[in-house]
Amino acid sequence: MPESKQRVSYFYQPDVGHFYYGPSHPMKPHRIKMAHHLILSYGLYRKMEVYRSHPASPAEMSAFHSEDYINFLAKVTPDNLRGYSNQMQKFNVGEYTDCPVFDGLYEFTQLYTGASLDGAVKLNRGDCDVAVNWSGGLHHAKKSEASGFCYINDIVLAILELLKVHARVLYIDIDVHHGDGVEEAFYCTDRVMTFSLHKYGDFFPGTGHIKDTGAKEGTGYSVNVPLTSGMTDDAYEKIFKPVMDKIMEVFRPGAIVLQCGADSLTGDRLGCFNLSLKGHAECVRYTKSFGVPTLVLGGGGYTIRNVARCWAYETSVLLDTKLPDEIPYNDYYEYYAPDFKLHLTPEQRENLNTEASMESVRIDLLTQLSGLRGAPSVGMGEVPPDFETIRESTRENDERTEAREVRDGDGENDGGSGDDVRGRGRTKDGKGERKDHEAELAG
Repeated sequence: MPESKQRVSYFYQPDVGHFYYGPSHPMKPHRIKMAHHLILSYGLYRKMEVYRSHPASPAEMSAFHSEDYINFLAKVTPDNLRGYSNQMQKFNVGEYTDCPVFDGLYEFTQLYTGASLDGAVKLNRGDCDVAVNWSGGLHHAKKSEASGFCYINDIVLAILELLKVHARVLYIDIDVHHGDGVEEAFYCTDRVMTFSLHKYGDFFPGTGHIKDTGAKEGTGYSVNVPLTSGMTDDAYEKIFKPVMDKIMEVFRPGAIVLQCGADSLTGDRLGCFNLSLKGHAECVRYTKSFGVPTLVLGGGGYTIRNVARCWAYETSVLLDTKLPDEIPYNDYYEYYAPDFKLHLTPEQRENLNTEASMESVRIDLLTQLSGLRGAPSVGMGEVPPDFETIRESTRENDERTEAREVRDGDGENDGGSGDDVRGRGRTKDGKGERKDHEAELAG
């Protein structure tokens, strides 16, 4: 394995945690600010380069999303909704969807997307080995449609940036929900492999069947691990590591994007897995061990005190730094009551993923990967220019946030035990709904 000490760059915008989806909505951007304050209070910022990221421009977002969709997001506000009723329906945004219009919506998308793009550019330039953006990872957004609390798909845009330099990019998704937006975007290409472990059944978004393996040139390059409730650390590791080993052997990616959705943790408001922080972070550690340039992103996570714990801990894993279990005092210390500990104890619940079912999935996936013709090669010409040049050292010194982060805006508490407001792939047998990839296969 490559030497473990790697250069880590961390991207953060102080305003990103101040946006608010609404009082009854489970998505709380405040969790990003909470995670940042844990990173500060543990002193982790001293061991990495910390950058204030740029807001993504409309031109950058148009690399994947349609211009009319971006123009709509830029113009719609809570005050002018009535004038956009047809477009809201067309783009799946508004009161009757899981993607509300809130104050600063477009600015929010610019901030989390810009940070992912900055991370990709840094990796492309060889300026770091690992780039981290906990505000990113919004994997459900489609080309012309919001979905599952996600408006702009920063992951797809970051992968497109990485493809300017790297022949092959691996996308890994450990969110409890299937990474459908990213899979859909690259379903017909062999230059991006998507590897998603997720709850499959009567659960949003209803995609991610094990037989959904890609199409056309991308046949075999979508790798789906359909799981059910109660997933434990040990069972998760037994499927993740052998499949990951095989992927790295046959695909040989030049870069990796790892989405670390924290709704697969124990006790999540919307999730149904039972992973500890250590089990979740083992995927991060293992991915890091291959020594491939890696962009690490956030994603889901709806018990926000646990999301903050998770992403702070995974930052420490990326930095090869051990953290004490006692949470240090910080601006949001009271959120971690009553124990004020970093690590979580999994719940006493049954793991419905049996050894037999997991072995069947593992065999099917290893067979799928063994059938690939090997790592695809790409004739690489001149590298396209970056959309937004990251300023050189003098500007970067000014942009570093480190401990000078502005401490304002408290955000909201977790809320009650509200259910997932998203529609799920419901079927009578409870096994979920296998959806065809019509958009990618048309024409």
